Amino acid sequence: MKEKIIYALYDDDQIMISSIKKLINYGIKINEIYSPFPIHGIKKILNSSKEDLSSLAFKYGLFGFLISSLLTWYSMIFDWPQNIGGKPSFHWNMNLPSFIPVIFEITIFCSAHFMCLTYFTRCNLYPGSFPKNPYYRTTDDQFLIEIKLINNHLKKCINLLKKNGVIEINIKKNYFFYV
Repeated sequence: MKEKIIYALYDDDQIMISSIKKLINYGIKINEIYSPFPIHGIKKILNSSKEDLSSLAFKYGLFGFLISSLLTWYSMIFDWPQNIGGKPSFHWNMNLPSFIPVIFEITIFCSAHFMCLTYFTRCNLYPGSFPKNPYYRTTDDQFLIEIKLINNHLKKCINLLKKNGVIEINIKKNYFFYV
């Protein structure tokens, strides 16, 4: 069977959310949602398993903390111990207060730079790729639902969408659009 992709266009986010709930109740899986602004609670409705960017930021910050701690231990305690200001240099934890600025800066550096890279890869904004946005108005004032159908529930899905306030329905099959 051929895979069909349905794009349903809405002009109100509340109408789209109620339509999504009805589609999910009928067993139709939503592939992606395109919106001009974040819609709170949509992840819970879709049961999305994508990881939050905030948890990734924490993991990147933890990675930066570990790397900076290792760097300060290796450079100031293990490899080249120095007596600076009469401080003992044979234990890392005794010198920790003087390492806090370095640890903080590297933690923020790693978190910020890895978050930028994650954002670029998730949005397909790296060199040689094109961002995936099937309809240009989703960056302005329209909302779009992308539904992938593998089985033959096309008429049922289209009728359900028409009952729930859709503005426009496009069916993509083999890179051709039918309205």
